[in-house]
Amino acid sequence: MALFGSPGKLSGLLLRMGQCFSAAASIGFMVSAHGFFNSTAFCYLIASMGIQVLWSFGLACLDFHALRSKTNLHNPVLVSLFVVGDWVTAILSLAAACSSAGVTVLYSRDLGYCRSPQIPCSHFKASILFAFISWFLLAISSHVTFWLLAAV
Repeated sequence: MALFGSPGKLSGLLLRMGQCFSAAASIGFMVSAHGFFNSTAFCYLIASMGIQVLWSFGLACLDFHALRSKTNLHNPVLVSLFVVGDWVTAILSLAAACSSAGVTVLYSRDLGYCRSPQIPCSHFKASILFAFISWFLLAISSHVTFWLLAAV
């Protein structure tokens, strides 16, 4: 069955690369923000996006190899692994993005910290935006692999 974004297809490779690059951009923006380590949610976002980068990069490499060697990755054992890994990283990524967004809203609207030039809220917001983009792309992959598991 050839679903959009399924493992071993070009669309799957593009989804994985998008996930990897957005998670890496999220890490880059957060690490470049001075004082991010003062919030546990921001540290959790970096850890979660780090796991996302590793997972997505590994699967992108697997997709690339499958495309080059014309290998079918629709093995029930492999698809089960993809489903579990995608769902676990999706839950971690969504939790990290939401908690970081909550802290940023607290900083900007409730406490007024973003008026101070020492708190780089624009970096926090950019990092969170990329984390949500990465999660959205991962949600698509999770949905596709779940349907693929039912079809295999």
